[in-house]
Amino acid sequence: RLPYLRELGVDGVWLTPFYPSPGHDHGYDVADYCDVDPRFGTLADFDALLADAHDLGLRVVVDIVPNHTSSEHEWFRNAIADPAHPDRARYFFRSGVDGGPPTGWTSAFGGPAWTKDDRTGEWYLHFFAPQQPDLDWHNEDVQRSFEEILRFWLDRGVDGFRVDVAHALFKD
Repeated sequence: RLPYLRELGVDGVWLTPFYPSPGHDHGYDVADYCDVDPRFGTLADFDALLADAHDLGLRVVVDIVPNHTSSEHEWFRNAIADPAHPDRARYFFRSGVDGGPPTGWTSAFGGPAWTKDDRTGEWYLHFFAPQQPDLDWHNEDVQRSFEEILRFWLDRGVDGFRVDVAHALFKD
């Protein structure tokens, strides 16, 4: 339907998250930032869509979700499986206070913003659903990884990004 959009005078399209995701938050719980969820096709399908859009003079902006990952993302699976794994430092794991979470912060989706890792007794931060653990943007590996993720999509030809939850990336 890209030609129809062009006929309407549209000059760009914004794609909400289309990455592999378990779907706890409509794709905003990203399990792999450099692929396409099979529900939406393949990377080849994405490349074809991008080429067709550009042939019509349409720009393509994609959503990027850097505040958190899915709890099914490889980094978080590593962090939960092995407390000594370097990926654990990509997230906020903290000791609790008096048997409860580290702070009284609440999630935007309701309830506490912390979930206990029963294996270690530490708590991890999630400003949204428990299946969306927050990344620690003070960690250089997180920063470097997202530079690589953005480069991956720019090299494919996307014209820009809409950054989800940009206001909450850095936390003290």
